[in-house]
Amino acid sequence: MKKLITTLICLLFFTHFYAQEKKFSDGPFDQLIIRGATLINGNGSPPLGPVDIVIEKNIIKSIKNVGYPGVDIIESRRPKLSQKGREIDAEGMYVLPGFIDMHGHIGGTSQGAEPDYVFKLWLGHGITTVREPGGRGIDYSLDLKKKSNDNEIAAPRLIIYSRFGSGFDKEITSAEIAKEWVRYNAKKGADGIKFFGAEPNIMNAALEENNKLGLGSAMHHAQLNVARWNVLNSARAGLTSMEHWYGLPEALFDDKTIQNYPAYYNYSNEQHRFEEAGKLWEQAAKPYSDHWNNVMNELIELDFTLDPTFNIYEASRDLHRARRAEWHEEYTLPSLWEFYQPSRISHGSYWHFWGTEQEIAWKQNYNLWMTFVNEYKNRGGRVTTGSDSGFIFQLYGFAYIRELELLREAGFHPIEVIRAATLNGAEALGMDDQIGSIEIGKKADLLIIEENPLENLKVLYGTGAIKLNEKNEAVRVGGVKYTIKDGIVFDSKLLLKDVKEMVRRSKDDIKYEIYQPGNKKDFMKSSNITKD
Repeated sequence: MKKLITTLICLLFFTHFYAQEKKFSDGPFDQLIIRGATLINGNGSPPLGPVDIVIEKNIIKSIKNVGYPGVDIIESRRPKLSQKGREIDAEGMYVLPGFIDMHGHIGGTSQGAEPDYVFKLWLGHGITTVREPGGRGIDYSLDLKKKSNDNEIAAPRLIIYSRFGSGFDKEITSAEIAKEWVRYNAKKGADGIKFFGAEPNIMNAALEENNKLGLGSAMHHAQLNVARWNVLNSARAGLTSMEHWYGLPEALFDDKTIQNYPAYYNYSNEQHRFEEAGKLWEQAAKPYSDHWNNVMNELIELDFTLDPTFNIYEASRDLHRARRAEWHEEYTLPSLWEFYQPSRISHGSYWHFWGTEQEIAWKQNYNLWMTFVNEYKNRGGRVTTGSDSGFIFQLYGFAYIRELELLREAGFHPIEVIRAATLNGAEALGMDDQIGSIEIGKKADLLIIEENPLENLKVLYGTGAIKLNEKNEAVRVGGVKYTIKDGIVFDSKLLLKDVKEMVRRSKDDIKYEIYQPGNKKDFMKSSNITKD
């Protein structure tokens, strides 16, 4: 009897949860036609339109050019709507492939950010695929992946990379144990591995075994190991992508082997760590020098992917801008805002005494870093788009759009930015036959927006862009209108509205107001929010 009651409760919960999710979405459909949009594809081609795109369940079946800009659409060219078909009138709008976030953590207990909150922020910004480079555990992440694949939850497609050594009952102290863990990880169902570093013999063994099994790999080259294993070592051993930029300046050193650590440096002190990291690129070989060129050319020859995540360090060069971003008020949870605050404990909360000198160093750091990334792209190297949100004042979804803007700042043409956000990510994941561009036979992963993102990437933000209309009024335009994942149409603005409600309820429960560092309100003393 007890088992029956438990089963009924679970069934009722699932029915309620599913009904809640359905209010944000519809489909997949036997047939769905997107009518009259301008196509901005992920393959580097210029915009084309108007086009009609025919989708059957989860597959793109037809892409028809149905006329010319500024004239009536030629009705005889249009694909016919079936009896059970549905259509979206997208005349005057723009359709793009679904975005791919190559570095997306599914919230965190320290941040108080649960998957439902994170997923809706991602989908609300047109992100249909996310590679998670380590999370709360392989079983937790794979469960979410299955529910997303089965369309039980509103979530992007999830590609799960486990942290090297996680979930194992042995400490990895040898090459053989490393190989054993890699096999264990593959058997669990992971799509790849996220490395931070290890002894060179262990790294070689793990990557060799992982490549035999055909799984992906990514690495944050942590400074604790980078002196003996930099990006070149990784690429030569078969790593498929690097995260951030650690390990790359070290590969470019031509007059030293270790960065100029001051005598007082302590890696566990977050301000030491990030302050000195901001001085790394100036210690590398000069742009376009022989060594700089040789390292770049070898990485490209090895088909190595750069996933720079520019946005996650942007507060280092302009802290005021990052903490004053307009979306924090309505979309950032109180627990997440608390996590961002200056702290000697929370990762990335390194605002012990951050000032002008640190920001200037980081601005110079960005100039050199962006020069390398842009030239890497120019020479045919693959650059993808990752956000690493949930840290350092960067919010899920919003930070991804900021990453697009920073690729533009680095020198990417807006069409190159879209390619980095779509097809390049699909290629890096080995999924370019399924997603990454709008082509016949591929999955129906798309986004629809009323404004032209090539003209102004800011229109992709959930808060839109500010525009002065003909009546001399400041108005908000943009925001993704629909996100289509696996043929399911999500109302992006409804998803973001629900996130705002989550945040409002969370604030109301504890009478919380967002404050700036040093101005914590008295009512916070009785709050139940704590830092990790």
